[in-house]
Amino acid sequence: MAATALVLMAGVSGAHAEDMMKMDHSKMNHTMAAPTDIYADAMKKMHEGMMSVKPTGDADVDFVQGMIHHHQGAIDMAKVVLEKGKDPEIKKLAEGIVKAQESEIKLMNDWLAAHKK
Repeated sequence: MAATALVLMAGVSGAHAEDMMKMDHSKMNHTMAAPTDIYADAMKKMHEGMMSVKPTGDADVDFVQGMIHHHQGAIDMAKVVLEKGKDPEIKKLAEGIVKAQESEIKLMNDWLAAHKK
């Protein structure tokens, strides 16, 4: 944070920069982008996982392997809203998504264990 302030102030006049340094930043909302960043990380992880799946030529296996990553991404995003969200209806939806997706991931992992070549 201090480095960012220094970079930003590099082009600012000395008196103005001094005023900025004296400013009380503690009441500013520095977490506004945090959920967005967390969602972006979850989606990046999901896409990387899906793209890392090595095609086998078996449509069923390939589908299940990709969907496991997709479902985990949904769980990760739902957990963000459970932690950071405010709307009770959306939080309830997120709880249902976590429960359903975890159950489906287990089903898919079990299926893969029985069918993967």
